[in-house]
Amino acid sequence: MAAFELVFAVYGLLLGLAVAEVLGGFARVLKLKRGGRAVRVGWLTPLLGLVVILDLTSFWLLAWEAQRQIAANYLTLVSVLAIVGVYYLAASLIFPDDPEDWPDFDLWYDRQNRMVIGGLLAANVGSWIGSIGLEFVAPSPEETFSGAGDAVEVLASLGVLLLLLVLLRVNGRRANIMLLAAVSLLLLTAGIAELF
Repeated sequence: MAAFELVFAVYGLLLGLAVAEVLGGFARVLKLKRGGRAVRVGWLTPLLGLVVILDLTSFWLLAWEAQRQIAANYLTLVSVLAIVGVYYLAASLIFPDDPEDWPDFDLWYDRQNRMVIGGLLAANVGSWIGSIGLEFVAPSPEETFSGAGDAVEVLASLGVLLLLLVLLRVNGRRANIMLLAAVSLLLLTAGIAELF
């Protein structure tokens, strides 16, 4: 087993569990709504779930791109566990475990959003620090900056970090909806820019 395969096995397992948490939350909501329960889901919780899924996807791709740089050692595994563990914890807080106890999901969002967004912010900062550290320890043999696509990707990623910081401070629901939609668009933009 190659070094990257060992690290990616841990990485993939934990990220897969985080994705399953979010998708499981969406499934519980759909079952509840189809069961005829009087539940108001709103936009906030589903948008937060979308942001987390998109961010998890970009993080997964980041690991794949760094595969030649990643060594299988204790520090790497602990670092991966810390970052992905934060993602998992954030993902597990998006939807209530017992959605029937929450007739208005916006109230759930109001209680949990700062923990989830703070977790995303921490995981993103951790992954940036990890990427920079990898460049110092094991520089990428490939060209690191190849043009407009990379510039868009970096700017979109910085925009995501900035919007996450703003989301930690904003209280209005409409503002939260607009900021979550903007984060989703920036994450999609960064992902699409990677193709070019």
